[in-house]
Amino acid sequence: MTRAIIFSSLLGIISILTTCSDSNDGFRTIKPDILKDKIAGGWAGKMVGVTYGAPTEFRAQGKTYEDTIRWKPSDIRGSLWQDDIYVQLTFLMAMDKYGIDAPSKKYQELFAKSGYPLWHANMQARKNFYDSIFAPLSGSPEYNIHADDIDFQIEADYIGFMCPGMQKTALGIADKIGRIMNYGDGVYGGVFVAALYAEAFFEDDIPAIIEKALRSIPSGSDYYKIIKDVVILHKQYPDDWRAAWKDLEEKWGNVDICGAGSTFNIDAKLNGAYIAMGLLYGAGDPMSTLEVSTRCGQDSDCNPSNALAVLGVIRGFSGLPAEMQDGVKAMGDSTFIHTSYSFNSAVESTYNYALELIQKDGGTVKGNKIRIKLQEPVEPPLEVAFPDVVFDRNISVFDENSWKKKGRWQLREISSREGNKTKQSLFSDIPGDELELKFTGTGIALYGNWFKDGGKADVFIDENLHRTIDTYYFFANQQHTECIWHVLNLKPGEHTMKLVVKGEKRPESEGVRVYITSAKIFRTEKKTNEDYRFSFE
Repeated sequence: MTRAIIFSSLLGIISILTTCSDSNDGFRTIKPDILKDKIAGGWAGKMVGVTYGAPTEFRAQGKTYEDTIRWKPSDIRGSLWQDDIYVQLTFLMAMDKYGIDAPSKKYQELFAKSGYPLWHANMQARKNFYDSIFAPLSGSPEYNIHADDIDFQIEADYIGFMCPGMQKTALGIADKIGRIMNYGDGVYGGVFVAALYAEAFFEDDIPAIIEKALRSIPSGSDYYKIIKDVVILHKQYPDDWRAAWKDLEEKWGNVDICGAGSTFNIDAKLNGAYIAMGLLYGAGDPMSTLEVSTRCGQDSDCNPSNALAVLGVIRGFSGLPAEMQDGVKAMGDSTFIHTSYSFNSAVESTYNYALELIQKDGGTVKGNKIRIKLQEPVEPPLEVAFPDVVFDRNISVFDENSWKKKGRWQLREISSREGNKTKQSLFSDIPGDELELKFTGTGIALYGNWFKDGGKADVFIDENLHRTIDTYYFFANQQHTECIWHVLNLKPGEHTMKLVVKGEKRPESEGVRVYITSAKIFRTEKKTNEDYRFSFE
């Protein structure tokens, strides 16, 4: 164990023993200045971590990141432009406007009408809002193929920051907000992260924090299982995180529905496991925690951001390395884009919400003593977005042997800077034009473009109308090759998908075109006990 890690552990223990305590009357106590310092530490850790990992984001897919990472405290200013920060601050602003108990639709509305671009589950949740599909349906697997993606996991920090020692309260808020864009493991990712923070206010033993946070998610979920695997692998390879990473990748590296068929993995489970790896192998040292959680790869700005935020809550802002403190202080009053918040005002607001929630739950705030009522987490019911779904193959729309076309479908090409043209999609705006695809499997996802001239189409599965889709999207500055329709959990066997252009549009659309790029085919594959290499202790 290095001297830095020993010092880090001692600092955390001293902090906990001198400022926070449990009593035998069912309450925990903490001083107001310490509570605010820990909230500030969480926000600062989030900002430092996201800027540390930003240059590496998705540069390592299915492998560890081994290039040099150059980071300096002045880079923290870059957090002002990070979606990891400003999206969740939108939810904080919605809380300011509508109140803590406002329905999820209000949060979804402010989020959907924000002026910034979104991706994956968040973008689908925005699209769903404008298609009158509201939470919780907006995050459900029926309407969001990104249901298991990382989105809520990187946006749930503020919930944990305002719920010190209050896992149950955090779960209640997270369950409402998380279903705007996610479901199942996607929601559990945000719940787990929020629970890590809730426990970190009163606990400095990282394995204990992880174990306690797991009490807020179903033990039968894959998210729970992958975190337990990390714990087991850490014990098996206590000094070799790369060996643990390799075994984890072998078992869990190919479970992402969104990135199916590629090395890209934005699934909440795998990236959540990298948070846990950073915490365990970092052993309380900020730079070691950043190194491991970043070098695990995939969404490698989000993961160190969450991991260091946990250390920030444990240590408090005053316990973070001086250069990190100085970097945050230097831009403490600067406003995060698309929000009304700065670091300093976010800390103040989160602190005030924490006091409100503490008292709402039966705690007290008097003078220099805050008493927080002990909560026992309740494991929520298990829900699985895509049970036993496995990617089978991708079929390009330009595969003449697979697709049957009717009507006047046209080619859309993209020109590169060098003037080279690449086939991008087929499109039609003629009512009655059809695309048909026969496939063998249990599910299909149809990919195309959402554009400002997007129109409507009817999609049939086995001659039955499944849904009318609308491909209009109003953010012209984003190139959207997206899943425009999907259906899973079909009976195994042969099926036929048919899309029929309607020649109709919503009033704000500039046209009635429907763009198609490809289809992904899925099958169902039951897992057996032999598929799980690690046994739980």
